[in-house]
Formats: sequence, C-alpha cells, structure tokens
Amino acid sequence: MTADPPAASPTEVPLPPVAERRPHRLSAHGDERVDDWFWMRERDDPAVIAHLEAENAYTAAVLARTEALQERLYTEMVGRIEESDESAPSPYGPWQYSLRTVEGLQYGIHCRRPRGGGDEQVVLDENDLAAGHPFLEVANIRVSPDHATLAYATDTTGGERYTLRFRDLGTGRDLPDEVPDTYYGLAWADDGRTVLYLRPDAALRPFQVWRHLLGTPAADDVLVHQEGDERFFVYLGRTRSGRFLVIHAESATTSESYVVPAAAPGTPPRLVAAREAGVEYRLDHQGDRFLILSNRSGPDFALFAAPDDAGGADTWTPIVALVPGTRLEQVAAFSTHVVVAERGDATTRLRVLGAGDATVRLVEAPDAVGAVWIGPNLEYDTPTLRYGWSSLATPATDVDHDLATGEETVVKTQPVRGGYDPEQYRTARLWAPAPDGTRVPVSVLHRHDLALDGSAPALLYGYGAYESSVDPTFRSTRLALVDRGFVYAIAHIRGGGEMGRTWYDDGHLLHKPNSFSDFVAAAEHLTAEGYTSAGRIAARGGSAGGLLVGASVNLAPALFGAVVAEVPFVDVLTTMADPTIPLTVIEWEEWGNPAAAEEYAVMRSYSPYDNLRAEEYPPILATTGLNDARVQFWEPAKWVQRLRAETTGRGPVLLHSDLTSGHGGPSGRYDALRQEALVLAFVLDALGVTGERDGDGA
Repeated sequence: MTADPPAASPTEVPLPPVAERRPHRLSAHGDERVDDWFWMRERDDPAVIAHLEAENAYTAAVLARTEALQERLYTEMVGRIEESDESAPSPYGPWQYSLRTVEGLQYGIHCRRPRGGGDEQVVLDENDLAAGHPFLEVANIRVSPDHATLAYATDTTGGERYTLRFRDLGTGRDLPDEVPDTYYGLAWADDGRTVLYLRPDAALRPFQVWRHLLGTPAADDVLVHQEGDERFFVYLGRTRSGRFLVIHAESATTSESYVVPAAAPGTPPRLVAAREAGVEYRLDHQGDRFLILSNRSGPDFALFAAPDDAGGADTWTPIVALVPGTRLEQVAAFSTHVVVAERGDATTRLRVLGAGDATVRLVEAPDAVGAVWIGPNLEYDTPTLRYGWSSLATPATDVDHDLATGEETVVKTQPVRGGYDPEQYRTARLWAPAPDGTRVPVSVLHRHDLALDGSAPALLYGYGAYESSVDPTFRSTRLALVDRGFVYAIAHIRGGGEMGRTWYDDGHLLHKPNSFSDFVAAAEHLTAEGYTSAGRIAARGGSAGGLLVGASVNLAPALFGAVVAEVPFVDVLTTMADPTIPLTVIEWEEWGNPAAAEEYAVMRSYSPYDNLRAEEYPPILATTGLNDARVQFWEPAKWVQRLRAETTGRGPVLLHSDLTSGHGGPSGRYDALRQEALVLAFVLDALGVTGERDGDGA
C-alpha cells in the first residue's frame, strides 16, 4: 500500500468568497449566542443559491485531483452489481409480484406474472415516470385486493410531498383521479375502489387520514381522522388478514391505534386502546383477535392478544412475556402461525409461534455478525414465511421457511459480480469500553490477510438515534475501501436499539452525550486492538449520524483523519427552538425542548455548530440536498462556514449540495453510485491511501 500526495489545500485552490457575516443574536436561559450565518435559511435569497453553487465549484476544484479515482471507484461499484436483475417473486393471490432492474436504467420496473406461469406484465416502470425530472421518488405502491388497480405516489423534488395516482392494470393507463400533497401511507378497502391516504401539515407531519373513491374528484374526498397533537405522526396500514384498515398515531413515547373494517370503509374508526403517556403498542390481526406488541409491562415489549370486537387494554392477555434485554420489534400474523422479530445483545432472531401460541422454533442468522428479518409476506393464508438474512461478508439471501416443519428453501441470494469470494473476508464483533464502563458492540469487516498492526486505515460508521439499529449486513460498495486495505466498522452506540429499549433510553434526551462518547470509545478500541491507529480513521454518518460525527470530532479531533457528514443535523439548538421548521415539535421527545433549561443545557453542550473552537480539525466533507425537509440545507452550509473560521488544520472543509434532491440524495441508482464514488474518493484522498486495490500492484 502506498500513499498519494497530500490532499489539495485551501492555499492551492482558492476558497470561495467567505459568506457574509450578518450577526444574529440568540438568547435562552441566560446563554448568549451569536450566529453569523443565520441568514442562510432564506431559501429564496439569490445570494444563498449563489453561495451553494460557489461551494460546489470549490469542492469540485479541490477534488479534481481525484477525478480519475472517482471514475475507477464508480466503474468498480457498477461492476459488482447485477445491473439487470429481479427480486425474489412475492406470491399474492393469482399473481407473483417482483421488481426488475435493467442495465443502464436508473430506476426499477414493478412487474407481475401469473402464479401458474405465463407472460410478465409491467405494473409500473419508474423510468417512464422519471422522464424529464432530475429527481424521482415513488411511494405507496399498493395493488388493490382485486388486483385490478395500482395506487402509487410520486415526488419529483425531494421535498417528500407526493401526488397520488391510480393505474388501471387491465389497460396500463392511469385513471383521471389525482390527489396532490399526500404522504407515505395508503390502505385499500375490500371493494377495490376505496382508499385511505395521509396528508401532511405545513411541518411535514402526517396528521390527516382521508378517504378517496375512484372516479370522484379529490375535492370530494372525506376527512376520516385528524391528529391534533403536534407530537404525533399518523401511519396507515392494512392487516395481513385483510380484515382491518389500521390508523396508527405515534409520538416518540406514546401511541394508539384505530381500526376500520376493510369491508365497510365508511365506518367511523374504532379505538383499540386509548393512549397513555409512555405506553406504546402496534397490532396485527389473526382469526378473531388482535396481536399486540406493547411496552405496557416493561420497556422491551411483550406480545398480547385481545378480542378484535372489544376495546381497552384491560382485554389484553400476554402471549410472549417480557424478557429484559430482548426487544420485541415486530409481529407478523398468519392463519396458522405467528412470527415475532426480536433483538438483543446486538443480534436478531425470529420466534415462530404455533398452536396454542407455543414457540415452535427460533430462526437466527448463520453468521453472528449478521442479521435476520421478516421479508415481504403479502399473503395471510400461507404455509410459508419469507425471511431474509445477511452479514457484513454475505450478500442478502431470501429464504422460504415452512412454518409447520421448519424446512427451508433458498429463493435468491443477491449476486455480486467481479468474482466476489466471501472467504477472502473476515468479520468480528468487538466490545469497546465506554467511559462509564458500558460495553459498546462494534461490528468489523476486513480482508482475511490484513495485518492487525495498527497500520490499516479504517472507516467507522454510526447513527445512534430514534432506537434505529444499524444491522451488520452486506453492501458491495464497501468493498471499494476494504479491497484497498481498509477496516470497515459499525459502532452500535447508545441511542440506537441494538441492545434493547434501555440502550435507546441511555442515548437520547438528557443522556444523548453517551452516543458521542460511545463512538469515540469505539474508535479508540479499534486502535487498541490493532485494527487501525489515531489519525487513520474516517468517521461517517448521515442525518442524526451527521450530528454524531460532528459532535464526536469536537470531542476528539486528533482521533479522526477524515469526516464525512451527510445531510448532518448539526445546528441542534437553533433548529429545536424553531417549531416552524418541519418535524421540530415531534423531535422534542428525541433531543429535548430548548424551552426547558436542563434540556437546553445538554443540547448546548454537544451541538456541533455551537461547540466549534480553534482546533486542528481533519478534512471534512459535508453533503446536503436543497429540498431536504428533514435536515434543512442551511445546517451543513452554516457548519462549514464556522468550521473554516475555526480550524487550524490543513483541511480541506468541503460542502457538496445537490440542488435537485432532498434528504436521501440522488434518486437514480447510477447517480447514487456517482455520489458514493465522490465520498469514497474524498476519504481515500484525505487519508493518503492509494487508489489501487489489493492485488492490483499496490
């Protein structure tokens, strides 16, 4: 392995004009702050767009020396995917549904074939919908129960407000019906003509359920339910049994559900159990009962049953008892069995329940540094469970599991082109000691012949929020680093859900600083175990993970040799103090409300933007999307300005803005790989690592 020349510095590539300082004073609880770049939130100000464009030009100039490397990385990543491929078919009624990709096309093609054999029918070609648009996201793809009509919704800005449409699957043409300004979530009624859908408020909070009848104007749609509490999101679904449409309202700590008979969609929603502060539940349906996952008896959830014609939690009876440290996450009901997805000790498994609700078997991933999950199971009356599993070294595998016998059939393993051999790689589970003595799980991937002498570069990824778990599953794009001698690691820090509900509780609100010290501890442990060394670690995270890496580099700037912060939530205090910004109010239960002095003080202690100081920061790349509704573009834009004002390091500090997308970045699969090539080239360049792969003459 050889080192390239050092990255281009700001002295070699002229910086863009420094954004004008317009001091804006902020005050709370006796704390005075001055935000020189508060004005950047003015999206319609031509100076803002001009600034983002200038930053893009600067980033392109600094990374110009990596253009050949970016092209090699892109070609490699494309060369590993099966460009023309098809998902494992999912049986549903008389059809089998699947998603196809075609070499050279950016988007998927949804199709179906008769279950008994026959010609393919294209249900929806996203490439046709994308024509003329630089961005496309498709949501709410739902086939009616009679398989005659397709509902789908499109967003062409990245702003996550969708237009709902319907397609006649007999003719392949769209119906005149068109419903603007909708959100994720849709449920068909039995008649194949009625749908319930969601609408968001001005803060992008889904808060209304509406009913639409095919063939009628959207102006005639009926409001079915409205959630008045700004802390609650509303979700929509249909039980696998087909009996009920479910309206689910949920905050970060509390939830409740309503049901509507699918055979009588005009019936007023019926409450299953009234909300109680701190009590969460979700349900599915089997026979004449609801199956309910709830934390009513303890933080890691238990499984209950309740008559489907009664209301109130006093009718619930336990089926799977609470086991502290084992978090029950999902229930899937079938006509003869029940499957529960559970998680504990940073591993996942599926529990299969049979007659009398007895556990008949457990299904686990073959690799301990891997994960197993419930797959797409569209049918209720079926003898087969479709599940998936993967590890850091093993591509995703779809398996059909006979619920009665446990016999299994591999349906599909995701192909990896280019002669990929999993035996050439090693995985490991480490346990990093945090400052308070907590053991933090870290999942690791590297080549089998890597010398654990501290000389290898590493990329450490983390998220650690919303009880969301980052499972150690396969992604072929990581091989671009691992085959160049990198260690790839995931820090399963507090704030996520990998170790049960208490793992989340210990990493949010007043305990949020644990997430950052956990991440630093993971990096330090990788060095202590010889996987890498200080200054050879690239930290990467997106959204709340961008906050993570921003706060962590403030804690230990010398530990990291590069930072990639994608759509990073780095201006925590200012955003959480502004309820007009989309999603702020519901986020108070995750991060805190600055109006509360204690919560303000904790956020003030870690907010990346507010804790920058004169320090030798490593090279940093921040990314954003102009239309991002979840983390506003001005957060990374401001952060980059203040970083440049404070850093004493050689840099560079870069901002890359996609002016046509939102939170998820480019929507086309090839465009997304181009973006990934840019990120990986930045990492390689910042750490001075050769662009050659192992075995390529490096």
